[in-house]
Amino acid sequence: QVQLVESGGGSVQAGGSLTLSCAASGRTFTSYAVGWFRQAPGKEREIVAAITWSSNYTYYADSVKGRFTISRNNAKNTGYLQMNSLKPEDTAVYYCAADPSGGPGSHDYDYWGQGTQVTVSS
Repeated sequence: QVQLVESGGGSVQAGGSLTLSCAASGRTFTSYAVGWFRQAPGKEREIVAAITWSSNYTYYADSVKGRFTISRNNAKNTGYLQMNSLKPEDTAVYYCAADPSGGPGSHDYDYWGQGTQVTVSS
């Protein structure tokens, strides 16, 4: 069992930066893949980035490549999403998710956080 708690959301102007954190409980987190997803009002939840348990492979949605960086610190049971050059279209609720296997879809993850709001103004 893994419990996830996101933090670090907020309101920023376009071009600004935020770093989201995903604190995990449960000693199995270190062997789980982590994904970050987002859901804007009226839209489906979409993957933003994912990382394997060993950090040897990362995945990014085309819309965030070159602007967002996913990472993790297994010693701290924490995942991160560094977001730079934010755009108004990045506005959404951001969720972290964990799973033994992971993948590019929301159905690939068993454990979810409660979400944190990110609002980017123009």
